[in-house]
Amino acid sequence: MAAQPMTSPQPDRVPFEAAAPRITLRNHFAHPYDSAMAAARTCYAPRLIGPEEITDKQRLQIGASTFYGGHHTVYQHAHFEFGLENVSRQFVWSFLHAHPFYNSEQQSQRYVRLDHALAYLPAERQGFGPAERAIYEGAIARAWGYYRELTSLLQGDAREILSDIWHIGPMSHAKRVHKVDRQAEKRAIEVARYVLPVAAATTMVHTLSGIVLHRLWRMAVASDTPFEARAVIGEMVARVREIDPQFFDRFDNVPMEQEEMPEWSQANSSGDAKTQSVGPELQGEEFAREFDARLAGRVSLLTDYSPRAPRVVADAYRAVVGLTESACSDDEAIDRVLNPARNTYRLETLNIGVHAPIMRALQHANFTFAKKISHTADSQDQRHRMVPGSRPLLMLTDTRSPDYVIPMLIAGNARAREVYERAMADAWAAKNELLDRGAPREIALYLLPNAQAIRLVETGSLLHLLHKWTMRTCFNAQEEIYQASMEEVEQVRSALPSLGKYLGPPCYIRAGIATPICTEGSHFCGVKVWQEFPKIERRI
Repeated sequence: MAAQPMTSPQPDRVPFEAAAPRITLRNHFAHPYDSAMAAARTCYAPRLIGPEEITDKQRLQIGASTFYGGHHTVYQHAHFEFGLENVSRQFVWSFLHAHPFYNSEQQSQRYVRLDHALAYLPAERQGFGPAERAIYEGAIARAWGYYRELTSLLQGDAREILSDIWHIGPMSHAKRVHKVDRQAEKRAIEVARYVLPVAAATTMVHTLSGIVLHRLWRMAVASDTPFEARAVIGEMVARVREIDPQFFDRFDNVPMEQEEMPEWSQANSSGDAKTQSVGPELQGEEFAREFDARLAGRVSLLTDYSPRAPRVVADAYRAVVGLTESACSDDEAIDRVLNPARNTYRLETLNIGVHAPIMRALQHANFTFAKKISHTADSQDQRHRMVPGSRPLLMLTDTRSPDYVIPMLIAGNARAREVYERAMADAWAAKNELLDRGAPREIALYLLPNAQAIRLVETGSLLHLLHKWTMRTCFNAQEEIYQASMEEVEQVRSALPSLGKYLGPPCYIRAGIATPICTEGSHFCGVKVWQEFPKIERRI
């Protein structure tokens, strides 16, 4: 069914600018391939082998035996630092950050005002010609108009809330008033960005190892952005070939095709005749309803954990320090590991848990959550790479009707909510219109807003969740990740109170033990969370 024409008032359009991706190799090893061969030779040599010692015969024999035999650690030594400019946020979320083995420093949409409608523009192909391109560009221009309008509408509310929190009044110093004004603008931008499309361009410094680049090239079309991924990863491979051709040319590693991948072949192979008969959008809506019913109003639901986790952690602690149970009870062991007054590792900001022998005891307790957050919040959540998640392929879970998350600042402002809901309706109408015209689903999905609901399953050990919950229960955390983390902490506290009582933000952990009590320095939120955690209410 064709999308209905839009008759609601439209925002001022911001001229669309097509983002031209640019891939540069900023830093690299001098001899990546020969260094890998030298590392392999060192395994069986009585001394350290240098890359200058590698012969053509060794390049051939050792290269083939290690690469095709699955002995890939030798290719992990070489790292490549790329500059990625003007790639889409959809590509970053769906592919580039969908695995744990990378490091990125990415432009922030939370704190950088986006005055230009700069977004990824797919190449014209079957189903995406000039008419479809006009729909695509128009949708992005409208979204940026809504972004500007919401930024203006929300700034006053943000200023009022922050002024109350920081006790700003008529007699306050001009510098404090100016600080509130700047923070209010940032909060407004942070929330207004929910209407921006996932096609929005981003720029980053991205570093990974040689073997990860090989894997990304092989799996380039295993995401919602197969064309963009293949192009960007292809450019990254090309930059490496320019400085050391043999790092790729000695192997026949080529990208898999989508039809070879089980995700796509299995998507519609359910034994349920009803499931087979519905289209992908109806199937996506049925999945969303079932998932949301399971959440029962929560952002994050604890779905699995080991009831014996406290015992397992205590046993692991005793194994590290060589104590018997009679000498160290379970409660005593847990207190020694988790109580910041007794374990100073809890006060470190360097996240040294995996290097601290007693902290590694926390890796044996695992928790699984089903959660629903926005695309933009999940883009931050997935940066907690040691808490991996099974995230949806949007091409298989897309819905015909709008499916989005509403930030609290918008929910509390009637005018802003009206504009926001209109922006959501327009985004889905444009996406559906492209699909109705036969455009590839991959392209249509670029028009989805940052607010798009993402439903995922996430699992982590207590060690890595401890770091996440410490950082993300701080009031400076993104509001959805904060809400999810608070719900997770509350559920763990209820299920396993002997572990849960030690969980909380830095100020809660450090209160009465260490100074400064807040580790955010000048970014202190202004709320004495440590006095009321976890009952304190977040307002912005």
